[in-house]
Amino acid sequence: MTDAELALFHDSLTRCVQHAGFLERFYALFVAASDEVRHKFSQTDVRKQQRLLQASFHILMLEADGKPEGSVHLERIAALHSHAHLDIPPRLYDLWLDCLVHAVRESDPQWTPETERLWRRMMANGIAIMKARYHAEAEPHKPQTSGIAAPREMP
Repeated sequence: MTDAELALFHDSLTRCVQHAGFLERFYALFVAASDEVRHKFSQTDVRKQQRLLQASFHILMLEADGKPEGSVHLERIAALHSHAHLDIPPRLYDLWLDCLVHAVRESDPQWTPETERLWRRMMANGIAIMKARYHAEAEPHKPQTSGIAAPREMP
């Protein structure tokens, strides 16, 4: 993504987040879209989930800008959502994106078809990683190693 596209996405995200009820509307649409989603979110702290989603938008921006910290966080999120952990199947991500774009359309007063294209493009790589890591066996919060070997115990 170009710097100009990142800036346009960020501006749209800012407008959406400033719109009262943007994240609430997204989750209402998403949960209503599928019995499976409704079941997955039945025990979820929705307020916490909204904060995490908002943070993940910024992680996706970092990743799209080629920042390694974005990729590291995205890999952790993907591991957490994998089959071995939260078990969010790949088929739900397309539904997730459609509900998100619907909420953006309702919340961004400057929405245009270009805005939709930017949101879909920004989310595409993250969604591809989430889908690809679904069957991965990685731990969701595995600590990063420094590359320095631990000292060996003396006999």
